[in-house]
Amino acid sequence: MRQAFTAGLQRLLSNPGLGSYILVHANACFDTEIYRILKQDLAHRFDQLAAYCREALSEGRELAGAEDDQLVFLKLMAIGFEGIQATEFRQSGGWELQFNHVRAFRPSRMSRQPVQGISRPFDPDGFNFNKPYLRKEVFWAGALLGIEVELLYNKFPFAPLHGLLVPDRRARLPQRLTARYHDYVWSLAERLGAGLPGLGIAYNSYGAYASVNHLHFQLYVRSSPLPIEQGCWRHNGGKIDYPLWCEVFTSAATAWAHIEALHERETNYNLIYQPGRLYCLARKRQGSYQHAPWTSGFAWYELAGGITTFSRSDFETLDGVAIEQEMDKLQV
Repeated sequence: MRQAFTAGLQRLLSNPGLGSYILVHANACFDTEIYRILKQDLAHRFDQLAAYCREALSEGRELAGAEDDQLVFLKLMAIGFEGIQATEFRQSGGWELQFNHVRAFRPSRMSRQPVQGISRPFDPDGFNFNKPYLRKEVFWAGALLGIEVELLYNKFPFAPLHGLLVPDRRARLPQRLTARYHDYVWSLAERLGAGLPGLGIAYNSYGAYASVNHLHFQLYVRSSPLPIEQGCWRHNGGKIDYPLWCEVFTSAATAWAHIEALHERETNYNLIYQPGRLYCLARKRQGSYQHAPWTSGFAWYELAGGITTFSRSDFETLDGVAIEQEMDKLQV
């Protein structure tokens, strides 16, 4: 998968426009091997696009492409190609921290907006995966276990081989999980996980920092377990309580009964599917509590014990106590 993933990024780099470049550079900065392969081509394309931006702006012309992409690329220009830093990792008190420089420039979209309830109707005029320009960001598309799916590159990744899995895209489904898609993703994790060790599929419910109100999941392939998977935690048979209540299921049917109960109580949640196993974390709704200034909000990765920081100072000084206190705010 890594080889195909990298080859797809190489193809994307030849596309016109700022958005494709940003996606490729962000993915390369997250993975040192991908960066090594693409660095020369990235630098050349960066210089081309920077020259285009300087010429257009000096002549008073509008830049082509989405305003979000324009703003992100102008920030990259301000730093300079060599100043754009690769993602760094460290451990603190059993938690995983990353300094993700490029992701700091990501537009907030829905994830910073106040929300009510656990769902709202699909909005064809809002950002969604049916936008024509997103077709070039598709890594793979086709029928998989009887459902049409698209796997898109994550434009600002925070997990290895990070993709967005969109089932039945044209059906315009909102970000509300149903039994059909829960069962599907459970089966998909088992099938794909047999050939891809370390595979997981995550889900942010509406109001739990889902960034798009269009049904989607996040796929990743890790070489090491997430902190939430450690055997020391009570939900894994250990003796230590996790900072946020975590339910673990080994039956798709039992898991769905629990998720359905959360829907009935209008409780937001984050999920992590692994082959034959599901981690479910009920939590307070985004906007209903004051999160710390060092985070833009806790979604599935943060609740699994991985913390994305956007400043070097936070990356170097954040400790396990602060992380656990932030998780405790989400108790319901």
